[in-house]
Amino acid sequence: MANPEPAGGPAIHSLDHFCLSVPDLETARSFYSEFGLDVRDAGDSLELYTFGNPHRWAVIRQGGARKKLEYVAFGVFQGELGAFRQKFDRLGIEVIDTPAMGEAGGIWFRNPDGMPMQVIEAEKCSPDTKAQFLTRSVGPGECAAIARSQAPRVQPRRLSHFAIFSSDVLRDIAFYEATLGFKLSDRSEDAVAFMHGIHGSDHHMLALVGSTGAGMHHCSWDVGSIQEVGVGGSHMASLGFEKGWGMGQHVLGANYFHYVPDPWGSYAEYSCDIDFIPAGHDWPADNHAPEDSMFLWGPMPPENFITNFELQDA
Repeated sequence: MANPEPAGGPAIHSLDHFCLSVPDLETARSFYSEFGLDVRDAGDSLELYTFGNPHRWAVIRQGGARKKLEYVAFGVFQGELGAFRQKFDRLGIEVIDTPAMGEAGGIWFRNPDGMPMQVIEAEKCSPDTKAQFLTRSVGPGECAAIARSQAPRVQPRRLSHFAIFSSDVLRDIAFYEATLGFKLSDRSEDAVAFMHGIHGSDHHMLALVGSTGAGMHHCSWDVGSIQEVGVGGSHMASLGFEKGWGMGQHVLGANYFHYVPDPWGSYAEYSCDIDFIPAGHDWPADNHAPEDSMFLWGPMPPENFITNFELQDA
């Protein structure tokens, strides 16, 4: 698929997939299966899909004693890799060999915290329009109740966004704008930033969370209703994953959320009705006060919500 090059040079269109290494693959299989994802075997690794969607969203490999975000891969349109190579050369971005946990192809480089990243030619998997949002309602004299024993299993529709830790959020905003063509949606001082793709994406495709080094804060998965956010969070809590955050509604992005704690100290988020930024739209990015940057309503987040457990024990 060809696409006119934007004024700032070539820009990614999607976050294609991410890769984690974990201490035990069966623990990962159980967690993500219960979360509602289609977990598939792929040789000595696992791959995460959403039901009814052919796209592979994540690769999970056997690792060491601590979970680690191995890399993030971004999708570009066919024929654009050459332009990205020229851009990286102009910016002084070093192209590296395929890392041990990576897949050959595309262009490999490192972000300022040293984490490998990849640019690959791929079909656009970020949305082109705002996701459908459903509200269950019935007319007068009708019953809307669903028995708890008959509560449906929640199955996310796609990966909505991905949040990574950063040792310098302001530096990394500039880095991702220059290298990958991201645009800033909103930020709160140097604590957190939300970035979108210029070819049409949710309010944030990539989020940056202040820390002292690299790591995954959360992966966010789109569902179709507030009920699905709540049912999904309730189901995971019944399995022992209750020390998360939600449900509530964010300010920046305005999505309804429930963060489920994963077995390694990070989170998987059920998310619905996030703001959408169409291709070419000039979103008015702003710097928001901390009290106006996290949530409009909901419980207070856990004390360790922004702790990077890839750098310390959970």
